[in-house]
Amino acid sequence: MPYLGCEETVKELKRALSNPNIQADRLRYRSYITRVIRSMTQGLDVSALFMDMVKASATVDVVQKKLVYLYMCTYASHKPDLALLAINTLRKDCADPNPMVRGLALRNMCNFRMPGITEYIQQPILTGLRDKASYVRRVAVLGCAKMHSLRPSTEIDPSIVNELYALLRDPDPVVMVNCLRALEEILREEGGVVINKPIAHHLLNRLKDLDSWAQSEVLIFLMRYRPRGDDELFDVLSLLDEFLQSVHTPVMAATLRLFLRLAAAHPAVQADALLRARGPLLAACGSASRELRFAGLCHVQQVLRSQPALYSGQYKRFFCGYSEPGYIKLRKMEILVELVNDENVVLVLEELKSYCTDVSPELAQAAIAAIGHIGRTYTEKCLDILTGLLALQQEHVTSAVIRTFRDLVWFCPQSIGAVCRAVEVCGENPQDTEGKQALLWLLGMHGEQISSAPYVLEGFIDGIKAELSSAVKTELLTAALKLFLCRPAETQDMLGRLLHYCIDEESDMCVRDRALLYYRLLQCGVDEARKILLGPESDPSMTVLAGRPEEPVGCWASGFNTLGPLAGADAHPDAPPADSSAQHCHSTEEEVVSKPPCQACPESAGAAEGPRNTGDSQEEPGLTLGPPLSHEAFERLWVELRVLHRQTLGFPPPAAPPETLQAVLQLVKVQALAFSRCEARPWKAYVCARAGSTLVLAELLHGDPAVPDSQDALLLSVKQRPENLQAIRGFVSVLHNALQTLSSDRT
Repeated sequence: MPYLGCEETVKELKRALSNPNIQADRLRYRSYITRVIRSMTQGLDVSALFMDMVKASATVDVVQKKLVYLYMCTYASHKPDLALLAINTLRKDCADPNPMVRGLALRNMCNFRMPGITEYIQQPILTGLRDKASYVRRVAVLGCAKMHSLRPSTEIDPSIVNELYALLRDPDPVVMVNCLRALEEILREEGGVVINKPIAHHLLNRLKDLDSWAQSEVLIFLMRYRPRGDDELFDVLSLLDEFLQSVHTPVMAATLRLFLRLAAAHPAVQADALLRARGPLLAACGSASRELRFAGLCHVQQVLRSQPALYSGQYKRFFCGYSEPGYIKLRKMEILVELVNDENVVLVLEELKSYCTDVSPELAQAAIAAIGHIGRTYTEKCLDILTGLLALQQEHVTSAVIRTFRDLVWFCPQSIGAVCRAVEVCGENPQDTEGKQALLWLLGMHGEQISSAPYVLEGFIDGIKAELSSAVKTELLTAALKLFLCRPAETQDMLGRLLHYCIDEESDMCVRDRALLYYRLLQCGVDEARKILLGPESDPSMTVLAGRPEEPVGCWASGFNTLGPLAGADAHPDAPPADSSAQHCHSTEEEVVSKPPCQACPESAGAAEGPRNTGDSQEEPGLTLGPPLSHEAFERLWVELRVLHRQTLGFPPPAAPPETLQAVLQLVKVQALAFSRCEARPWKAYVCARAGSTLVLAELLHGDPAVPDSQDALLLSVKQRPENLQAIRGFVSVLHNALQTLSSDRT
């Protein structure tokens, strides 16, 4: 036998296909056709056999026809002249008594990618749309879309569109779904297929007849329909209810998304739908398919944004498996952080502690960061674990713990003492850039409580010539100057050497400019340097409320069952949304303080449509829930803005724990960022809210000797952007009523 790939192979096949003796033997003839297809798929050019293969299509053998049609579709673009000769054979087959032959001929004729083919296939397609066989109708419907793709610039034929709309009521469910796909492709520039009331109800009644993939696709099309009233709405939801428990994850996810969209004005219905879908979502999170498992975890994270307690009882389902890939473990750790409560905190911390010694440095550092995040609420438990991890003396573990310590003292000033003691006994300094920056920040901010701070800092200064990172050098300059202001005798000499090197020998202009700034600042006097560099200290009595407040379902429902959650849109607020209706729900912190509230949220829809920045409006704008404001953004705005309103509320602060105060204020759409403990004096609280497009910031103060008005009752100070007196009046009224009610309940 000749070597496969040489010209002799093609010649041999051509001789065999033209041999009358072989043509008379049906099985032998088919075997040679099979060899042609095998050679074609292996890369051999067999286009010279085109006419012989066209002749082979004149047979009643369906298998042989399939092989020949596959060959013709492959080489039609290479041999357009000869392909036109094969059209007559295909058109003849479109009238064959066998519906399988008719469907095969029509499908392969539509697959010919060559100029001028549309005039030959238009009439067979129109005939196929009225064919008695459902298989032929399926092929003809998709052929309409293929014909449109061959000439997208031509005008849409209204007769074909009307025919496709009529076929939506075809008894064959596959024909119905293919019509939706074809209409969507043909009418793409006009907005796609129109789903009106008769079509929507017809699709809903036919859902049971479809397979799982067709069901999920039809449910996506139904997103375009809006019921006219509550009666129709609940009829539609009743038809969809059973699909929330579907064993097919795509069907369940598409149904839940449609449920959340239709019931946007009924939060109780949305909550019930999320509860019913909890089981299927958990099943997806435990799927054998890694991809499906990851998608399930991402969508569970979205649900937790509105109902953080929904999965708290199933927290063990999110423990990491040994053989799971890293991206799934990282997502599970993020979910575990959100599920922590008083009942499971010990077990969750023990589980996260075991991940801290993972062979993957990335996973180990993520576990340490998760423990630090939990530490914002359960500080003592987490500090013990983090301090114990320092004894491992592993570089990546030490670096992650130091970075976690830095974040922890920022959010929880009451942990400063324990963190300083842990840093002092740490026998190894981090070697990576981020770890060095975190350690230097701690030494600069709290060096007066770390006895070894000057010696550690001196080691960094002695090795500055070998340091490559300009960020570390800049942080070293700041830390050295801060430590000098509180411990001048021990750091004066090393600070002088550091400034001398950075000014005279450093090649990085950013580091050199920072050194010159500090040098000239010291020339103005130590008091001036301390005033500018140190600033006000954090109040240790303040308790930062960890975690994000519950968001309305409308802020993320439009991105459910899309690629948005998988791309991390819910983890990164500045990521592009999956749907334009969720645009205001995914904004950066800078945009949060200037944009109007989320248009997708039902609570804020009315306020967003009303007048904005109308200080003389007669109607007080109501408070709305928008994207939560971070502590850093609140602090930045509080420093920038001026106090517009002060008022004494007339009663002392309520004697309730911070969690109770946060829950009460959340009910009246006020976000609580920080509270002092009940027994602390002075007592402080910082809250914010949105009234229309206005962001209102407020401070509550009681028992401060420096402020006489705060001795007997709560003193309220309000700032806002933009200024709106009506918004202040509405905010003060809501806050006054909520706190007064809570105080009266306690008494």
